[in-house]
Amino acid sequence: MEVILLERVAKLGQMGETVNVRPGFARNFLLARGKALRATESNKKHFEAQRAQLEARNLDRKKDAEAVAEKLNGQSFILIRQSGETGVLYGSVSTRDLAEVVAKEGFTVDRGQFILNQPIKTLGLHNVPVVLHPEVEVQVTVNVARSPEEAERQARGESVTEREAFNLDDLGLEVGAALADAGEGADDRG
Repeated sequence: MEVILLERVAKLGQMGETVNVRPGFARNFLLARGKALRATESNKKHFEAQRAQLEARNLDRKKDAEAVAEKLNGQSFILIRQSGETGVLYGSVSTRDLAEVVAKEGFTVDRGQFILNQPIKTLGLHNVPVVLHPEVEVQVTVNVARSPEEAERQARGESVTEREAFNLDDLGLEVGAALADAGEGADDRG
């Protein structure tokens, strides 16, 4: 299906281009979200008549997104979650959770603007891309921790999930000594 793009769409094209896409993608995403028009003769004429207004609106949106991007880029947000000893969360952090925590800090970001290929399921610092406009993308850091104190330690670079490592040689000597002591006690009884 041929469509005319009304805004830049990543990996597809720039505003005003006529592109050929699968019908389902056109119907369910591009047309439904107002990102494109069907490429009919009447729509092409309508687009050309409205082109200047669309470009002006796109520039305004881009300027607004760049203003937010200056403040948001590089910000760190703390999410407190429960997890096991190994640092695996009992739940997961989704884009909805990210949108809520960013909104509490005073930023207006829709959950669809966060790019997560899969939900966050471990403690630690996670870099998350945020697409504020098709041409404006920033990175934020999400600090997932069990407590505010733990979040501070993670921010300093400490690992909160490391367990004390045992040297197997030392452990073997301790076990051997314990067995020897147990063996001596058995000889005395008999």
